[in-house]
Amino acid sequence: MTIVIFIGVLLGAMSLGMPIAFALMVTGAALMWHLGIFDDQIIAQNMINGADNFPLLAVPFFLLAGELMNTGGLSRRIVEVAGAFVGHVRGGLGYVAIFAAIVMASLSGSAVADTAALAALLIPMMRKAGYDVGRAAGLMAAGGIIAPIIPPSIGFIIFGVAAGVSITKLFFAGIVPGILMGLSLVVTWWWTSRKENVQPEPRKSAKEMLAALLSSFWAFLLPVLIIGGLKFGIFTPTEAAVTAAMYALFVGLFVYRELKISQLYSVFLTAAKISSVVMFLVAAALVSAWLITVANIPAEVTALLKPFLGNKLVLMLMMMILVVIVGTALDFIPTILILTPVLMPLVKAAGIDPVYFGVLFIMNNAIGLITPPVGTVLNVVCGVAKVSMEKVIVGIWPFLLAELAVLFLMVFIPELVIVPARWFY
Repeated sequence: MTIVIFIGVLLGAMSLGMPIAFALMVTGAALMWHLGIFDDQIIAQNMINGADNFPLLAVPFFLLAGELMNTGGLSRRIVEVAGAFVGHVRGGLGYVAIFAAIVMASLSGSAVADTAALAALLIPMMRKAGYDVGRAAGLMAAGGIIAPIIPPSIGFIIFGVAAGVSITKLFFAGIVPGILMGLSLVVTWWWTSRKENVQPEPRKSAKEMLAALLSSFWAFLLPVLIIGGLKFGIFTPTEAAVTAAMYALFVGLFVYRELKISQLYSVFLTAAKISSVVMFLVAAALVSAWLITVANIPAEVTALLKPFLGNKLVLMLMMMILVVIVGTALDFIPTILILTPVLMPLVKAAGIDPVYFGVLFIMNNAIGLITPPVGTVLNVVCGVAKVSMEKVIVGIWPFLLAELAVLFLMVFIPELVIVPARWFY
């Protein structure tokens, strides 16, 4: 009965058009009423406790770093160096997009920011060159969702806080899966773009390649600083976020000089608005998470799936399929916050490595960003590229299926995540 009330109230509130954060608060209040412990002070206290968490401070700083990189010219130089090296091959601009997506993922950790930057820079070029715009936009969206997998990842920070799992270990465990997602896009783009009748970009000279590489040096140095600092214990993920923001600010203002003092207000304001939405979601979800525990919903779910606890593979398959389904209707962060307290007791009971589960869980939620009808990244790429949703959905299917194939390959071969992760940390 408790599960029915939880799901029913949540879906009912969302169907009425209520914002996710408020829907979570209403769901928490409904559970309190059902359990006979209704007290508005409990809601306020849990919201305050939910947001009052030091590791979550990394979220606004990584979001700020992403905004500073896009405005300060770091993102553009990454695209330029990729274009200099592979822009001349058949379908070259697509490979440029994939390479740039992987590198930019190691800078900001935000799928929306990376997708918007890529689409704004490359879609006009691909449209002019004669590429199928729907397929090109689909590639941008599929490449953009690598951002929550490769560190620094905002998704890993939120999951690590909600699940009590080491954020640093999650960061390192996401490196190889993120690269594999990128490689799957390379293969898929090669296959789908074979019949594209486009004019490749002129081959750059060795001198132009070197100039592009030198120009992008400061942009490429940032992921080295972040990963190196985490690897050698120089700073925590939160300190890494502050370092990234300060570095992007310094490079944008004094090295590339594309970031103007007059732009800082709008950059900080944009980052603050996005951060406030994320943090309010986290705070509201912690109310529901606390009540999920009090109502013993995890135990009820564990009892339902008890026959599968002895088979890790089947249990992981069932959980991943559940997340795929939920991801078509819920956004990235709400899905993490709602399902983490429900699924983590199952993960622990079955003896599944929580870091391994966390990587696949976040990857699955990231894929949900490009699944219709709710996919946030789909809407972003449509708006930036000025392409209809129908065209983007048609264009994205090959890349969506490729990334799902990588996800389920890791379900069947956990070593693809676990072995490299152990080597890194």
